[in-house]
Amino acid sequence: MGHPWIFGNEVNKGKALDSAAKVGEIVDVYTHDKKFIGRGYVNPQSQIMVRLLTRDKNEQINEAFFLNRIQKAWDYRKTLGYVENCRLVFGEADDLPQLIIDKFNDYFVIQTLAFGIDAWKPAIVKAIETIFTPKGIYERNDVPVRELEGMEQHKGFLSAPFDTNIIINENGIQFHVDIANGQKTGYFLDQQDNRRAIQHIVKGADVLGAFCYTGSFEISAAHYGAKSVLGLDISENAIAMCNKNALLNGLESICTFQSVNAFDVLKGWAKDGKQWDVVMLDPPSFTKTRATIDKAIAGYKEINLRGMKLVKPGGFLVTSSCTNLVQPELFLDIIQRAAIDAKRKIRQVVFNSQSADHPIIRGQENTHYLKFLIVQVL
Repeated sequence: MGHPWIFGNEVNKGKALDSAAKVGEIVDVYTHDKKFIGRGYVNPQSQIMVRLLTRDKNEQINEAFFLNRIQKAWDYRKTLGYVENCRLVFGEADDLPQLIIDKFNDYFVIQTLAFGIDAWKPAIVKAIETIFTPKGIYERNDVPVRELEGMEQHKGFLSAPFDTNIIINENGIQFHVDIANGQKTGYFLDQQDNRRAIQHIVKGADVLGAFCYTGSFEISAAHYGAKSVLGLDISENAIAMCNKNALLNGLESICTFQSVNAFDVLKGWAKDGKQWDVVMLDPPSFTKTRATIDKAIAGYKEINLRGMKLVKPGGFLVTSSCTNLVQPELFLDIIQRAAIDAKRKIRQVVFNSQSADHPIIRGQENTHYLKFLIVQVL
């Protein structure tokens, strides 16, 4: 069906763009010979001039449209078994460009990242209230990308106020989630299936986790039977949340967390010859633009090189990349080059993407961003 984005340089502005079209307005898009392409919202000030919502000429964009789309998204998640916590709407992958809705049990967090979708926020909230019985709805629009669309950053309640510090259950484990102040929408749901993938390799193991954020991988390792777990993150607030999560699950005797710069510490420990049975790396995105892709590649290679040196022979490296510009084959190539430099042989165990509630649409590169890899380091 083609990509839902139409860039400004693809539009014949002299003839094809109605001069009366306002930012965020719903417009019809036609080819030069008057064939209907689709209907979507326009922003003449953005590089992406139109984002298509439908290719059905008879489908109108109104409240009923958003209710129908969000219901379809929910039906898909339920079919796959994501009934408690999930990404309810994943933007373009659910034919709702630049809309993110995360469901944390009975609480919902919304991001409207383009002017045209932001205008429909009341309809989106109404749809959530119709389909579910939410205990609360919150918007996390405190993201810089909104400024590219000419919008302000802000966050706040879209329902009656509620306590934004909640507890969720994932894979039989409890986690605190700070909806208002945590990263993104408060918690990274995209790794929930991958956190289950470590269950066999961590049993009885000494585990090191770097860039642990709120400790979801580390707490999972302890839950699945690790002998000891050490988690590292530069943020003291993240470490405080890690300790709260360990205490919540009665795993504080197994887990230790330290607020340090993981890049520096891993390098030093590798020189000192320290090693663990399992090393887990879940760094933040290293680049958002193609201009700095080479630096990102170098960064991923270096951090994985250091990680491999810290794995005992026969142990496991668990590593991720959430940089969508680093596509899967490139990521695997980076890991292989790191192994060569580390003088270690690696054996692939698992290679996954994000969990299936973040669906991937072939031909839409931005929907395939997460790479998750487990290798045995020989």
